[in-house]
Amino acid sequence: MERLGLIAGNRKFPLIFAEGARRKGYAVVAIAIKKDTSPELKNLVDKIYWLGLSDFSSMFEIFKKEGVKNVVMAGQISPVRLFSKEISKDPLLKEILATVKNKKADTIFRAIADKLKERGFNLIDSTMFMEDYFPKKGLLIGENPSPEIWGDINFGVELAKEMGRLDVGQTVAVKDKAIAAVEALEGTDSLIRRAGKIARGFTLVKVSKPNQDNRFDIPVVGLNTVKNLVRSGARCLAIEAGKTLFIDKGEALRLARRKGLIVVAV
Repeated sequence: MERLGLIAGNRKFPLIFAEGARRKGYAVVAIAIKKDTSPELKNLVDKIYWLGLSDFSSMFEIFKKEGVKNVVMAGQISPVRLFSKEISKDPLLKEILATVKNKKADTIFRAIADKLKERGFNLIDSTMFMEDYFPKKGLLIGENPSPEIWGDINFGVELAKEMGRLDVGQTVAVKDKAIAAVEALEGTDSLIRRAGKIARGFTLVKVSKPNQDNRFDIPVVGLNTVKNLVRSGARCLAIEAGKTLFIDKGEALRLARRKGLIVVAV
């Protein structure tokens, strides 16, 4: 049985990936990040090692000991931890952050991928086993968007693609072709809350980056996204078809229907 390494961040993406990998016959060895990774992961993998960011470098020895060659990164690390003191206590993370040209998401993830490669590991596509979680183009729930909302969707897609090209973020909030909020390090949920304070009835648009590397930073929405959109008075959620993971889709769409939120894949 092939052994697959999993560097697991927060939320449900790592859980779903682990389930899919085991269904396909892989043994999963997980590196779980203290304070971020869900405790539920331990029930879905063959082995789990809990590391703080201060001892993140020890994952190399763990993977080597476990006979792992191929590694996947799934889920995020809380952005605020990028500025914490624990980062400086780990030699690998300290070196990466001291030598990269900037601290954009892709820059940091590619540096980690390079370090894995130097040690004999391959960082592979994180969307393996996830085909069923990428919605196809079309209206997913709710009424057909009005011409005004379509105008905001099209405007938002263009804007979000440019933000993705710059590696600023992958999500924007738009109302009446005005930019209510743009995602950065704070993440989608914080963006939604900010947008709700400025422009109730906004449209949220999430897309992949123009040169998306499927090894990391895949755009993801889910039940929590929809809950926050409802609380913040959003009118529509538009995601990129075939490129955005939709987790807990059934439950999320049922909530969207009850609350009158339009969800469309474009």
